[in-house]
Amino acid sequence: MKTSTPLTTIAAVAAASALLLSGCASSEGDEAAQHPQHEKQSESASSEDHGESHEHAADGGQPPKGIEKASDPNYAVGDEVALTADHMPGMKGAKATISGAFDTTTYSVSYSPTDGGDPVKDHRWVVHEELKNPGKAPLKDGAKATLNADHMPGMKGAEATIDSSTENTVYMVDIDTDDMTMTNHKWVTEDEVQPVR
Repeated sequence: MKTSTPLTTIAAVAAASALLLSGCASSEGDEAAQHPQHEKQSESASSEDHGESHEHAADGGQPPKGIEKASDPNYAVGDEVALTADHMPGMKGAKATISGAFDTTTYSVSYSPTDGGDPVKDHRWVVHEELKNPGKAPLKDGAKATLNADHMPGMKGAEATIDSSTENTVYMVDIDTDDMTMTNHKWVTEDEVQPVR
């Protein structure tokens, strides 16, 4: 009897230690799993204050095939402008250089990304030439279209709803500020730029 008591005590202590350690590991794992989610929520909340959150590539690439250069834009390639658009944090008020000016129909769209990301509402902008087999421009508000634009992850191939359209001149811009450096950013419309003062 006396020998079984220490063995029972040792077994009980070992079991309690194992439970305690597994509890700590589980707690740390849960905390680690929750941390990225917390960061994502913080970023999401922050982006709501500045307009839609964008994950654009630093280089927007070439304009889509078939788009027509603007014949008489208010701002020519090389002109420096101030942005009034608030598509992403740090954009509004930033100085930019016009890198392309085009005459086309420009759309605000809502879509669910193909990579499973959160639905995107009122994304500004995609142009008519970035839609798959769109037919004649302009598409009506509420029309459905497949995106060929690849501005952000999960965009290309997504089914979108046209929220609104405009036929102002649309520009690609180069932005170089403390907050962002982007080449050929697509797109800002005529009414989202103004002369530098």
